[in-house]
Amino acid sequence: MADETLWDGMRDRLAPFGPLAHADLRHDSTLEDLARRALAEAPPSFILIGFSMGGYVAREIVRQAPERVRALVLIATSTRPDSDAVRQGKRTVARAAASVSFAGLSRTAIASSLHPREVDNEALIERVRMMGVRLGGVAFRNQSMVERPGDLHLLGEIRCPTLVVAAGHDRLRSLDEARELHAGIAGAQFALVEDSGHMIPLEAPQQLCDVIVPWLAQLRVHVPEA
Repeated sequence: MADETLWDGMRDRLAPFGPLAHADLRHDSTLEDLARRALAEAPPSFILIGFSMGGYVAREIVRQAPERVRALVLIATSTRPDSDAVRQGKRTVARAAASVSFAGLSRTAIASSLHPREVDNEALIERVRMMGVRLGGVAFRNQSMVERPGDLHLLGEIRCPTLVVAAGHDRLRSLDEARELHAGIAGAQFALVEDSGHMIPLEAPQQLCDVIVPWLAQLRVHVPEA
C-alpha cells in the first residue's frame, strides 16, 4: 500500500539512470498478473527496483521477461513463502475490507514497520497512512489476497546484476531473509542500511541512495531517454 510518493526522497539521485516509472500494483491479486501489468506499461529495457511486496513482484517480472531487466535492486524483501497464519490473516483482512470504508493502514500496523525510534513520529505515520488512502480500499483488498509463494528454488534463474538491501532495524523482514536472497542469486551484492526500519525509502532515503547509486554507476547500466 505504497504509492509513487514512496520514492520522492530519492528521485533526484536516481534520475541520471533514466526516466523514473512507478509500477501500478492496485488492480491485480496475483504476482503473475501484477508482473504482467507492470511489464505492459514498462519501457523495453529498464532497471528494476522492488521494495517489500514489490520485491516478490520484481522477481516475477525477471522470470517473465529476463531480457528486459538491466539490473535488479531488492529492498527489505524476502524469498520465503507466506505462513499458513499469514495466509489466513490476509483472507480475513480482505473479507473485512470489503464491508468497511477504507481509511488507510492502522497506526499500529504502520508503527510496526518503522524503526523503534519512529513509533511516535506522527508526520511519518500519517505520510504512510495517506499513501494507503490514495490507493484506496480496492487496492487494499487486492493486495491482501496476493499469495507470496517461496521462490528460493528459483533464485538461480536470476542472471542480471542484483543488489540486495536490508535494514538494520526491520521488524517485518529479518536480516536472515535478506541473506537468503543474497546467497541464492549468483553474483548478487549485499548492503545494510543500519539505521532504518522496514520503510527504508521513507526513513533513510539518502542512506539508501548511498548504496544504490554507486552500485548502479559502476555497472554502467544507464538507460537512455525514450
